Amino acid sequence: MHLLRRIVAGLSAWIVLSGGARAAEGQQTHSSLQLWYRAPSSVWTEALPVGNGRLGAMVFGGVAEERLQLNEDTLWSGAPHEYQHPGAVEVLPKLRELLFEGKQKEAEKLAMERFMSVPLHQESYQPMADLRLLFAGHDSPVEYERSLDLSDATAKVRYRVAGTWYVRKTYASFPDQVLVEQLSANGPGKLSFRIRLGTPQSLTSLQVLEGRGLLLTGNVKSGGLRFATRVDVRLTGGRLTARDGELIVDGADSATLLVAGATAFVSFQNVAADPVERVAAALDRVKDKSTEAIHAAHEADYRALFDRVSIDLGPSSELEKPTDERLAANDKTRDPALAALLFQYGRYLLISSSRPGDQPANLQGIWNEKTNPPWGSKYTTNINLEMNYWPAEVANLSECAEPLFALLDDLVLSGRKTAQAHYGARGWVLHHNTDLWRGTAPINASNHGIWPTGGAWLCTHLWEHYQFTGDREFLKNRAYPIMKDAALFFVDTLVDDPKTHFLISGPSNSPENGGLVMGPTMDRQIIRSLFAETAAAARLLGVDEDFAAQLDGLRARIAPNQIGRLGQLQEWMEDKDDPNSRHRHVSHLWGVYPGTDITWQTPELMKAARQSLIFRGDGGTGWSLGWKISLWARFLDGEHAFRILSNQLRLVHEKPVHGTPEGGGGTYPNLFDAHPPFQIDGNFAATAGICEMLLQSQQKEIVLLPALPSVWPTGRITGIRARGGFELDLSWKDGRLSQVAVRSQHGGKAVLRSDEKRTEVTVPAGGNVELTGELVPR
Repeated sequence: MHLLRRIVAGLSAWIVLSGGARAAEGQQTHSSLQLWYRAPSSVWTEALPVGNGRLGAMVFGGVAEERLQLNEDTLWSGAPHEYQHPGAVEVLPKLRELLFEGKQKEAEKLAMERFMSVPLHQESYQPMADLRLLFAGHDSPVEYERSLDLSDATAKVRYRVAGTWYVRKTYASFPDQVLVEQLSANGPGKLSFRIRLGTPQSLTSLQVLEGRGLLLTGNVKSGGLRFATRVDVRLTGGRLTARDGELIVDGADSATLLVAGATAFVSFQNVAADPVERVAAALDRVKDKSTEAIHAAHEADYRALFDRVSIDLGPSSELEKPTDERLAANDKTRDPALAALLFQYGRYLLISSSRPGDQPANLQGIWNEKTNPPWGSKYTTNINLEMNYWPAEVANLSECAEPLFALLDDLVLSGRKTAQAHYGARGWVLHHNTDLWRGTAPINASNHGIWPTGGAWLCTHLWEHYQFTGDREFLKNRAYPIMKDAALFFVDTLVDDPKTHFLISGPSNSPENGGLVMGPTMDRQIIRSLFAETAAAARLLGVDEDFAAQLDGLRARIAPNQIGRLGQLQEWMEDKDDPNSRHRHVSHLWGVYPGTDITWQTPELMKAARQSLIFRGDGGTGWSLGWKISLWARFLDGEHAFRILSNQLRLVHEKPVHGTPEGGGGTYPNLFDAHPPFQIDGNFAATAGICEMLLQSQQKEIVLLPALPSVWPTGRITGIRARGGFELDLSWKDGRLSQVAVRSQHGGKAVLRSDEKRTEVTVPAGGNVELTGELVPR
C-alpha cells in the first residue's frame, strides 16, 4: 500500500508538472500577468518578491542552491525611545530671526546644536533570515524557467535534471500568516535536498526540532528586538533527518516547508511579546490544515483584492520574451502589455506589503537583505511614504491603506511631544522621517531634516480615503480628530512674513533642496490643503463651526503661489529658481499632484508649474520619474506622460560583485524601481500615474481618458475608482472612449466628461449605469 500511494503521488505530481514540460517544449504561452526569466537570479534585484503584508521573501530561483531571503515587518534596530529635543523651542525665535535676515548658515548651525532629534538619527529596518535549499547533482539543469504569477501571487521555479522535472512554488499566506514553499518532482522518490536556516544577525542560536524542522532565535544587536524564525517540514514519502544543524530530505515524492517569523514587538512602546511562542502558535494553527487548503485560502484572499481591477493597454508581440529582455528593448511603444504589467505589479506589491494589522510599506516595502539598508529603509515622509499609498484608493485597494492610518494613530502621540518640545505648540507634528519607534523630531541634518509638514501631508490621505469611500464613520472617528490636531499645530506656528505680511511656515525647507528657509512653496500648498480639508470635514460632521471659520480665515492669509521671472512656479518665497537644476524633488509642484492647490481653474499657475517641470527635465531617480508621470497627466499631456513612463521602464542592472548600481533611474530586472538603489515608491507611483492618465476626479467631475497616449489606441480598464465613491469600467478604441460603466456602493450623482462631452448620471446604491462613448445611456 505504501508503494502504491507513492506511485499515485508521483503520477499526481507528473500531472501538475506536465504543463511545465509542455512549456519547455515550446507549447506554453505566458500570461500577461507573469514576470518570467530563463536563468536564476544572481543578485537581490533579480530575485522575485512574495509577501503577506508582514512576512516577505525574495525568491532567488537557484538550482543547486535556492535562497529565500526572509523579512518580518517589525524587525528593526533599536528599542522604544523618544526623539524630541528638550528645550529646542528656546531657539525657535532665533532661528526664524536668522532666516528672515538671510543668515541661512548661521541658522543651520544653531539648529544642529539645539533643535535636532536626540539621537540625531533614527533606526533601520532589518533582514530576518535566509532559508537555503541545497540539491546535490542539480548543477546542470535544462529547460529552466522561473516566474512570478500576479494572478495568484505565486513564485515558481521549474527545470529538468537527468530526465526528471522539478518544480518549486513559493507564496505567503495572509489568512494563515505563513510562508509556504512547495517542492515536487515527476516521479516517486525523486526529491532529495538539505535545508539550512541562517541569518545576517549576529546574536542568534539555531535549534533542530526533531522530526519537524528548525528554529532560529536571536536579537538585533545587544539589547535589541528579539525575533524567531521557524521552519516546519511536511513530506510525502521519503524521510526527514537532521545532521550538523541541517535538515535532510531523502527520497521524497513532494515536500512542503511552512515558515513562520515573529518578533517581540507589540507596539512602539511595548516589546514584551515572546517571538518563539508566536511562531509556534502560527504553525500550530495550520498543523491540521492541508497544503491544498492553505493554498486555497491564500488564493481566495489575494484574488478578492487583486481581481478588482483589470487592465488591457493593447496587444503585444513581446509576451514570449523574458521580462528582462522586454525591459532591455529601447522602443517600449511595441509592448503596451509591459506598462500594464508594471501597473498590476504595483498593485501586487501593495497587497503583499501592506495589509490591515501590519506595518505600513517602508522605503523597500517589506523586502530588505541589508543590516545597514539605504536610508535605513525607513518611512521617509517628504515624498516616499506618501507615494507608496498613491494607488491605494484609485487602484481599488483601499484596505491596504489601513497600516498607514494606524501609523498616524501612533504619530499623533509622539508628534504631540515634539510639537511641545520644539515649537511650544498644540497639536502634533512630523518631520521628514519616522521609524518603527515613531520618531517625529527633525533628524540627520538641519538643512533638510527640519520640515514640519510631514504629518499635514499624511492627513490628506485620510481625507482622500473619505472622498473615495464616503465612509462617514471613518471620517468622524478616525480621520477628523487627527486632521484637527494637525491643523492646530499650524494655527499656532504660522508666522507673519515681514516682507509680504502673508502667513508662512518655518523654519523649513523645500525637501532636500536649497537648505533651511522660511515658507517654501510646498509647505504653503500642503497647509492650505490641510486647512481646507479639515474645515470641510468639520462642516460635514456638523462640529467645530468656529474652528472651521478660523481655518478659513488663516488659509486666506497664507502666502499664495507665485510665478517667477522665468515664467516658472517659484519653489520659494524668493524668485531664485535655477532653470538648469535637475533636482529629483519637484516639491513645489505638489499643488498640481498629488494635491489640488493648483488646477485648471487657475490656468496661469498650471502653465507656470508646467514650465517648472520642463526645467527639471525628463530624467531623474526612479521615484522622481514616477511622480512626473502623474504631473504630466494632470497637465493633460499623455504623450509626455508616456515618455516619462518609458524612461522609468529603462533596464537598470545591479553589479553583482560590489553591489553598486548603474547610474540613472529606471527599473531592475525584477521590475523593482531603481532610484538607484531600490526604492519601492517608484513602483507605486507608476501605478498611480497610469491611473491618472486614464481617469481623473479631483475637480468634482470624473474625466475619462484625460491623458491617453497615442501608443495605447485601444484598451480597457475595469474597477478603477473615482472620488465620490464611484467605480468605473472604461473601454476605448482608436483613441476615443467607446463604453463606460459606473457603479456606486452608496449611490449618488456623478458628473462625467470625455473630451468636450459632459453628462450627469444618477447611480443607485449598489447599482450600475452603462453609457456609450458619447456618454449616452445604453
